[in-house]
Amino acid sequence: MSPSDLNSRREPRRKQERAVRTRERILAAAARAFAAKGYPAVTILDVAEAAGMTKSAVYFHYENKDALALAVTDLFSRRIGEIADSVEQLNLPPVGSVAELLLRTATAFRDDTVIQAGARLQLERQLIGVRLPLPYEAYTDLISSWLARKRETGARDDLPPPDMLATVLVSAFFGAQHIAWVLNDRADLVERTIALVRTIIPSAEGDIKLCPSAPRRC
Repeated sequence: MSPSDLNSRREPRRKQERAVRTRERILAAAARAFAAKGYPAVTILDVAEAAGMTKSAVYFHYENKDALALAVTDLFSRRIGEIADSVEQLNLPPVGSVAELLLRTATAFRDDTVIQAGARLQLERQLIGVRLPLPYEAYTDLISSWLARKRETGARDDLPPPDMLATVLVSAFFGAQHIAWVLNDRADLVERTIALVRTIIPSAEGDIKLCPSAPRRC
């Protein structure tokens, strides 16, 4: 095979890789804009300037602002799923897994612009012209399954049913992240999260000590 033939075969793959990198750049810029300004205030020009490209280049990959919001929300959901997968690999006790998941999610809310943008877009979903995936359903189901596993061990506890407790934990956590965002840009969200777990599940202290992300008490 001649060098020219080899290059011609490689070119479609190179174009595809460039397109993927461009979409990633656009989504990163859109996430920063949505997180900082909210959906109504963001324009395609804002995203293009933040990404260092033209409006036409953005429109080539995303037909409008709604498509960008949906893509950022999908990326947000994938990131949350990746956090859950990373916790499952630790093989912590069930309540420890719940605490570690919430703590890692808190850290992501504090530090990850995509997570911040996804949460804000969910709050503004009524203003967006496409249907966004419902938030936190799989997240709640996973926590419920871990709590059910704890109950299956036969250990006595005074906890509510797993599905009810999972709903309370998720509601409390996402309410806490919103309050922390308004008050201090989520700077204390990890501390709020550990206090939340300790308050709702007082028996969790032993499992919390096994969590890599748990703040250590003096």
